[in-house]
Amino acid sequence: MQRMHIHGGRRLSGRIPISGAKNAALPALAATLLTGETVSLRRLPNVVDIRTMTRLIANIGSNVEQGGEGLSVQASGDLDPTAPYELVKTMRASSLVLGPLAARCGRARVSLPGGCAIGTRPIDMHLAGLRALGATIRQDRGYIEAVAPRNGLIGGRVSFRRPTVTGTEDLLMASVLAKGESVLENAAREPEVVDIASMLRKMGACIEGEGTSTIHVQGVDQLHGADHAIIPDRIEAGTYLIAGAMTGGELTLEGSRPDHLRPIITKMRQAGCEIEEKDNGELVVRNDRALISVDVTTREHPGFPTDMQAQFMALMTQASGASNVVETVFENRFMHALELQRMGADIEIGGNLAIVRGKTALTGTDVMASDLRASACLVLAGLVARGRTVVHRIYHLQRGYEGLAGKLTAAGASIEIVDE
Repeated sequence: MQRMHIHGGRRLSGRIPISGAKNAALPALAATLLTGETVSLRRLPNVVDIRTMTRLIANIGSNVEQGGEGLSVQASGDLDPTAPYELVKTMRASSLVLGPLAARCGRARVSLPGGCAIGTRPIDMHLAGLRALGATIRQDRGYIEAVAPRNGLIGGRVSFRRPTVTGTEDLLMASVLAKGESVLENAAREPEVVDIASMLRKMGACIEGEGTSTIHVQGVDQLHGADHAIIPDRIEAGTYLIAGAMTGGELTLEGSRPDHLRPIITKMRQAGCEIEEKDNGELVVRNDRALISVDVTTREHPGFPTDMQAQFMALMTQASGASNVVETVFENRFMHALELQRMGADIEIGGNLAIVRGKTALTGTDVMASDLRASACLVLAGLVARGRTVVHRIYHLQRGYEGLAGKLTAAGASIEIVDE
């Protein structure tokens, strides 16, 4: 196990390349199970979750080869439609193979997933959707098993009780091989959903409406191979925008998608951050003036993303005034606030509301990461804290940020990874 030592107080300056989006790459890897032909994936981030999903599809029976800018995956021959606990115990996204395996093999057996401790993220909406497509669902000794009818899944109407990104992706993948038309209602609209729909269309799927709340799918008999590049990671880009703003430096983000970052950019500008959008997709963040507090409420896309809530809270500790941070997507996602308090932040928590009063001079100390985005929040706080901050359990961070320490160090931060 490793920890991160950060010596704060340095202005960041330089260029940071944005990696492919983990949350788009995971369903893309799962989608390779839908065809026996070769699928080439580029811009896969080198993070733990991607390596875990790669091992999972290989265990199911895919031939995975590294080459060039990414991976070539061929899921031909007999597949074992099982996702064992040993492989998926640390990754909730394992549920993404339910739909593809049920569609391709007629059966899926997936261990109940693990992952970050940020509240209940049940897969019941995945299972209800598979039932709507004709599957029989049962649970046995920690595993979910989905069995399609004898002649395969059948098109149907899937109505999500609330937008769910992984649920939408899972059912989208299941429905592309189902017989007849499927309609996904109250579907998630996130860029990652649009990206997987784009990939599936390249593979021969008939999909309309991605990016809206209603997606129509006309099932096809089979899919074919394709070449697909993963979209840039909007959460990674947002994290580095906040790093630049908090440290009073100037960072240029290479290879980002400003259109995917609109809710984040809007709130940061309201707080006084200067963000320049260039024609080539680069983003430049500068900040040489005092920040002001703004309120933020997390919502499903196109609202402010819950995956940026912790990082924005860190930013608000450096803003003058009181900021109301409201979390509506996940319960139990303020655990980072307690660690910020240990660093001197003035934060009051009540239910799903956190009131952040700033500007606060943070002091470096030992802090404990509870999940992926909380880890990023504590790193951001450490960048501006006086003295040394030690972030423990950074394995959370390594699940979703490619080379974060190296990227920040190249921009002037003082960061060292140390074995416990």
